[in-house]
Amino acid sequence: MKKQSALMLVAALVAAPAFAGEHEHGDAAVAQAFIKEIRADNAAHTGAHKAKFFQELAKGQHPRATVVTCSDSRVHTNTLDKTPEGDLFMVRNIGNQLDTALGSVEYGVNHLASSLLLIIGHSKCGAIGAASGDYSSLEPAIKRELDTIKISKGVANIDGVKANVNNQAATAVKEFDDKVKAGHLLVVGAVYDFADDMKHGAGKLNIINVNGESDPAKIEQALAGKSGGAHSTHHH
Repeated sequence: MKKQSALMLVAALVAAPAFAGEHEHGDAAVAQAFIKEIRADNAAHTGAHKAKFFQELAKGQHPRATVVTCSDSRVHTNTLDKTPEGDLFMVRNIGNQLDTALGSVEYGVNHLASSLLLIIGHSKCGAIGAASGDYSSLEPAIKRELDTIKISKGVANIDGVKANVNNQAATAVKEFDDKVKAGHLLVVGAVYDFADDMKHGAGKLNIINVNGESDPAKIEQALAGKSGGAHSTHHH
């Protein structure tokens, strides 16, 4: 009987959506301690920069890239850019999707004139794990966001991550077709692989799509052709 119960428990855990394994509640005491750290870190950040740094930020923004990435706490700008302020227009949601954040993406591309639209998925993605399984028990708002992730059920997580990045890149190329064809926008899809599931090195940003093209040789050609672009000099 005990063995049967154990087997049933294992089966339930395997069948549960990825999001079900998250903590059920937070802790105000943890929050109070953490906000002290945040204030201290902010003070250190402020002290490390001269007034001119913030004066330049106050003048406006001209980000070279609009970045669509996952809300996952393990994925942050320090993996991409040592000086992200004014450089990266960040759009974050579960599953690094365009469909659930199109207005923000359009603002970055159309109104801030970003030259690069960078879509970043990542290894061990909970949204991909959920979307590839049964997520019918999750909250309605979460289900609506997962519904727009079009991947196969039961797919291995990293394969689902790559498929989703390619799907998002295809959506982006279609959405901004005129800018891509005119050479005003480069759409790049990548995977931040901190788990080294792609076996190219832990923590590497693996580019898997450029303007809808996923062939590695053609990707390198496309990137080489853009290397002399208009915004080649960092503006900090």
